[in-house]
Amino acid sequence: MTVSVNMGTDGNGTAVGVDLEELLATRLLVQGNSGSGKSHLLRRLLERSAGHVQQIVIDPEGDFVTLAGPHGHVVIEAGDYSEREIARIATRLREHRTSAVLSLEGLEVEGQMRCAASFLSALFDAPREHWYPVLVVVDEAQMFAPVTGGEVSEEVRRASLAAMTNLMCRGRKRGLAGVIATQRLAKLAKNVAAEASNFLMGRTFLDIDMARAADLLGMERRQAEAIRDLQRGTFMALGPAVSRRPITVKIGDVATSARSGSPKLTPLPSAAPMDLQDLLSEPVVDAPELGLLFDSRPRRVPAEELLDGIARPPEPRTAAPPPPEKTDDEVEAVYADVFRAIVEDPESTLRPPSVLFQDFQVRCRMGGLAKPPLDLPGFVRRLSCARAGIFDMTDEAWTAALDVASGLPDDMLGAFLLVARAAREGEPCPSDARIAATYGTSSIGRVKRLIGYIESRELIVCRTDLAGKRSITIPGLGWTTLPAEAA
Repeated sequence: MTVSVNMGTDGNGTAVGVDLEELLATRLLVQGNSGSGKSHLLRRLLERSAGHVQQIVIDPEGDFVTLAGPHGHVVIEAGDYSEREIARIATRLREHRTSAVLSLEGLEVEGQMRCAASFLSALFDAPREHWYPVLVVVDEAQMFAPVTGGEVSEEVRRASLAAMTNLMCRGRKRGLAGVIATQRLAKLAKNVAAEASNFLMGRTFLDIDMARAADLLGMERRQAEAIRDLQRGTFMALGPAVSRRPITVKIGDVATSARSGSPKLTPLPSAAPMDLQDLLSEPVVDAPELGLLFDSRPRRVPAEELLDGIARPPEPRTAAPPPPEKTDDEVEAVYADVFRAIVEDPESTLRPPSVLFQDFQVRCRMGGLAKPPLDLPGFVRRLSCARAGIFDMTDEAWTAALDVASGLPDDMLGAFLLVARAAREGEPCPSDARIAATYGTSSIGRVKRLIGYIESRELIVCRTDLAGKRSITIPGLGWTTLPAEAA
């Protein structure tokens, strides 16, 4: 059975798939600096292949435990068990073909390496009758297969490196397919990285890492600069399971999210410095002892109970009935209300479209749309229409206006539609200030260049009369605004 896992799109918008059977035989290496989107890529691969192959995730930060809910992965908190219990759990996982996430969060680096070594070795040493195909994903692989020992003991480094080497070098015959992700190729042991035949290389800035990535991709050294220019979530792919020639892949969306995320700026406290100084210098008074009402820590699952749970087949899940589908007119009504609320928010002009898109999805769910069919590009175009005062997209006249402006970039669409609405309704030509607000700028010079660009595309014709008043005609629609002052 051939299974293609859709990972995203290439530069032409064509879907890029990963041949799962080929991946099981040839292994995968993912590289990219922190923030390049490695975890997002791994999550996409895990989500899309969850129903086709057993999955084991070595998770140093505990980010992949969210796969347990929708996909049924067993979460193993490594800090709750001994090395012997970890090895027994790994053996039981292979026997019953159960997907799992080994969360190493809370352990020191040496403890994480020791635990991963015991776990991977037990997977490798499983009896022959349990050699079923399994995707073994190791995040932050440079930690478990380091070039040098660093601050850990040589015994632990050797054990961890041997387990990773067995996974990548000898694991194929035992059904183990390694998928390793690393921030630094220079810190990853070469004998581990060299066994992968498929590569997904993300953004990196150090010359030594770019050179190694270019060598693995079969690129010349002078072409390695392209790796530095990759956007977040975009990778260069090569390998028998992906493509025979290097291609650029924009990784698609995921359904689950990590427990931790990228830091966001938040406003500082508004209190006066003197008040804050007084607050910090106040004497600390211990709170009275009220007794422990509940234990906020997660319950430690005994090893025997966890092993029994792995052996016991999962209970069938009954899905909640889907909400009744709305008609197209009802969906458009929800859209109109949501976009009107977004545009009326004075802070919306300062927020990027990606942030407003999240707000849009939440408001749609509150309006009864479980999953809004609009994607981000479609949202940006509708937002441009809303900022121009156009909320009813069932009107054929606005469909014609969008067709006329189809060649314009999305950020210019709002300014064009603002002029089109004034022209259709016989209103005075919008001023430069109104166009600037719709365009998201305060520069009148940028507005003049914008109008000049749209006119150069022969979408509008500007005319200034002897009184200095401007009117704009849209030839493709036959609409003209009334003359008005441009200032």
